[in-house]
Amino acid sequence: MAPRSRLRSPVSPIFLVLVALTVAGCALTVVPSRGAVIGGTVLVVLAGWAVSLCLHEFSHALTADRCGDHSVRALGYLTLDIRRYANIGLTLVLPLLFLLIGGIPLPGGAVWIQRAALRSRPAVSAVSLAGPVANLVLAAVIGVGVALTAPPLPLAAALSFLGLIQVLTFVLNLLPIPGLDGWGVIDPYLPYRTRVGAARIAPYAPFAVILLLFLLPGASSLLFALAQAVFGLVGGDGTAAALGSAQFTALLR
Repeated sequence: MAPRSRLRSPVSPIFLVLVALTVAGCALTVVPSRGAVIGGTVLVVLAGWAVSLCLHEFSHALTADRCGDHSVRALGYLTLDIRRYANIGLTLVLPLLFLLIGGIPLPGGAVWIQRAALRSRPAVSAVSLAGPVANLVLAAVIGVGVALTAPPLPLAAALSFLGLIQVLTFVLNLLPIPGLDGWGVIDPYLPYRTRVGAARIAPYAPFAVILLLFLLPGASSLLFALAQAVFGLVGGDGTAAALGSAQFTALLR
């Protein structure tokens, strides 16, 4: 068995900066100024989303490492460094733009896994499932944390909307569509020809899904309703999340 690559520092300075920006946004929301509340909410949501992207992809990589693919170490995927997961234009700026315009979290990162190194088909499924589960756990932490600490309403709203976005990420990623984690869960059990055909459209299918959510009447409303129901199940406050969404979108008015 080949020796494992030495693990780099598990937390990159950039990740700490993103966390600090999220905390700064939280502080801004409690300033008695409409501009500060709006700006703070935007900062909480965008910086918080970037933090969650790191945690999502880190969870994929950590599970892959535990299941036999130790290449993720040498590639720096276990460092919580957003630069390792995202292309600045396609997988970072574009998703942030979609998030700002419509509050819909387009998948924004990728960890390249050597599937042949994984021990079994259930291991492949587990690697795909790990990212969305991380988002759901984060949503629960935010929802329960807000409920227990009862922060000022603007801050509770901003955090709750960030929590709702985690649930949206969870729901969207579990759709059984090529290019999304839900497809990765079932892919190992599908016929070879189906898997090859799906791989050809995987780079484009997630973008098509997001476009359909914008274009099909009622589609985005149904998605948000489902996400709010799940958010409530993990301890979140849908009413506060709706207020947070209003604070977030006020920037564009």
